[in-house]
Amino acid sequence: MSKIGKKNIIVPKESSVKIEGGNLTITGPKGSKTLTINDKIFSSKINEKNEFQILPLKNKNIDKKTTILWGTYRSLINNAVTGVSTGHEKILELNGVGFRANLKGEHLNLQIGFSHDVNFKIPKDIKIAVEKQTIIKINGVDKDLVAKIAADIKSLKPVEPYKAKGIKEKGQFV
Repeated sequence: MSKIGKKNIIVPKESSVKIEGGNLTITGPKGSKTLTINDKIFSSKINEKNEFQILPLKNKNIDKKTTILWGTYRSLINNAVTGVSTGHEKILELNGVGFRANLKGEHLNLQIGFSHDVNFKIPKDIKIAVEKQTIIKINGVDKDLVAKIAADIKSLKPVEPYKAKGIKEKGQFV
């Protein structure tokens, strides 16, 4: 039995989950997201307390692989519900003399110690805000996409360990 898979997902009042066979459509104030689950292994339902539940089918034997998939699907659905209701956010900090960021249309312009400015194209599903000139806030519905964009921006100038110059996440210890 999966410890994570057994937990119910509380769906906020402003969000809704629509089940159509193996497809889940989760909508909320921030947007909507569609997920696909294997309906030959799992069944999903919403109870009267507005809690979403995913369970393995009764006639299937629960082996280790099913248990792993159960917890994984539950986590993916929970991340989607959180994304459409409150959104996911990553905060990046620029450390270094003369390091700064600003928005120019659909590009993030970074001055990070090179002889040229670095322009990072912002995907349409992501919202980036620059607070001060050294703090970048990345917001979006999809947790994976927010983390990927944050990792891509961090990889432009990795933090060096001696003076901690570079781009890092807020609270990251080097």
